[in-house]
Amino acid sequence: MKVLLSIKPEYAEKILSGIKKYEFRKSIFKDQRVTTVVIYATKPVGKIIGEFEIDDILQDKPTLIWRKTKRYSGISKEFFEKYFNGRNKAFAIKVKNPSAYNVPYELTKLIPHGVPPQSFCYLR
Repeated sequence: MKVLLSIKPEYAEKILSGIKKYEFRKSIFKDQRVTTVVIYATKPVGKIIGEFEIDDILQDKPTLIWRKTKRYSGISKEFFEKYFNGRNKAFAIKVKNPSAYNVPYELTKLIPHGVPPQSFCYLR
């Protein structure tokens, strides 16, 4: 099973290039059958640009997640701390085998209404 994640273009590109090996989330999907993340690069790109396999999902206090992932986070510590400010739990999706699509495509090919997910949505 796959999920669609909305990711800022700069971070999506870092994931696909192999620089960013973790995608951070405040909440995570519950379905354990999810094995692949499809990347929707948010505006100004506004297209589905690639995907990656899920190697692992880390879950812990933000400070411990940062300690484990900072080397390949692809973001600054300041951004990380601001993103998880006031949170007791952080999730880090470990990226495996990122793959950019040769031709990015419109969101409406996967979601007829064309509205990107706030966090994620399942693709069956």
